[in-house]
Amino acid sequence: MNTILSLIIIVAAILLTLVIFIQNPKGGGLSSDFGSPSQLGGVKKTNEFIDKLTWSLAGIIVASSIIITMLQPSMKKPSEKQQQKKESKQAPAGPNQSNKPN
Repeated sequence: MNTILSLIIIVAAILLTLVIFIQNPKGGGLSSDFGSPSQLGGVKKTNEFIDKLTWSLAGIIVASSIIITMLQPSMKKPSEKQQQKKESKQAPAGPNQSNKPN
């Protein structure tokens, strides 16, 4: 599941980059290349489509990131019993085993 969501994020990020490059910061962008003075409605629809596509791709990235984060296993704090078992397994060195260097 994480792999699929990661791929979705990567594809959406690439598409978002391309869509942003298509836009013109002054409002012209791709729509001004395709629209003639008699097709003002077509230009407006192209701008709206690119704007909606930008926000949709950004939303897909955010939603997928949140879902991946929620699917990650949570770290549980060990209970007292588990901590005692862990400590008992790590028993100190016996009298025959010294930690002193020779």
